Amino acid sequence: MIRTTALTKRYGRVTAVEDLHLHVREGDRYGFLGPNGSGKTTTVRMLLGLVLPTSGSVELFGARFRRDALVEVGALVEGPAFSAHLSGRDNLRLSDAAGPGGARATRGRRVEDVLEQVGLAGVDRRPVKAYSLGMRQRLGLASALLRRPRLLVLDEPTNGLDPQGIREVRDLLLQLNREGTTVFLSSHLLSEVEALCTRIAVVDRGRLVLQDDLSAFQALTGLVEVRTPFAHRAATLLGERVDDLLPDGLLLVRHDDPAALNAELVGAGIPVTALHAQRRTLEAAVLSATGAGSDRVAAVPAEPAA
Repeated sequence: MIRTTALTKRYGRVTAVEDLHLHVREGDRYGFLGPNGSGKTTTVRMLLGLVLPTSGSVELFGARFRRDALVEVGALVEGPAFSAHLSGRDNLRLSDAAGPGGARATRGRRVEDVLEQVGLAGVDRRPVKAYSLGMRQRLGLASALLRRPRLLVLDEPTNGLDPQGIREVRDLLLQLNREGTTVFLSSHLLSEVEALCTRIAVVDRGRLVLQDDLSAFQALTGLVEVRTPFAHRAATLLGERVDDLLPDGLLLVRHDDPAALNAELVGAGIPVTALHAQRRTLEAAVLSATGAGSDRVAAVPAEPAA
């Protein structure tokens, strides 16, 4: 669905994106992650033809980028832009994506369908300028869905939503994906990406540092987490296999068979209240790959007093 080759964007002497190779497969729920200032939004804008790359290329639907391919793409980038004095419904009715040239009734039905999908079916005639940030985000998502897109490209779509709204958007994206829409989601919310996406890419300072299926990021660490009210007895029994003993009675044990470890502890008269193989978290993988973050500004040491 999307493939970039050596995609690069420079603004004067500043390189925003460098040598980016992305591969989004049909049917993916693809999470695009990175610290603030890492080049995510610039990349998304190049994917949609809103910014021209300095070098490299973008392919959509298996062919070199063409603007006419965008009729099959729904997008929400950098917050939705609407006429502030019109209602949300009227904004959608006037959108080209609602079906210019078609029957008014057909356009109207499609507008009502997408308002229902995003949770704005009961929206009144108030102008968009009176909408909350969350309502604007929902309206932006509705606009992105008007064409029933094969590919949905979203930049921070849950910005401004409360926890219930975030869950509703996630459920909607899962449903759309089940119905055949490929989802490309740029976000800094690791928990949402982990809950939604099947494939992940991470950029840092404009460069791709990780790209793989989510399951690869969540690989086993080789440690087993054991919780017992007799943590010190368990640590004595297991000896050098204990990697760490935490204050709340949690042991991290190097072991490749959690069931055998449980049997060993229980056989020695040590009750076990919880035990499971530890997996690496997406957060740990991202932090390991990106370091301190792209928008940090380190303090300059003061000159020593004379």
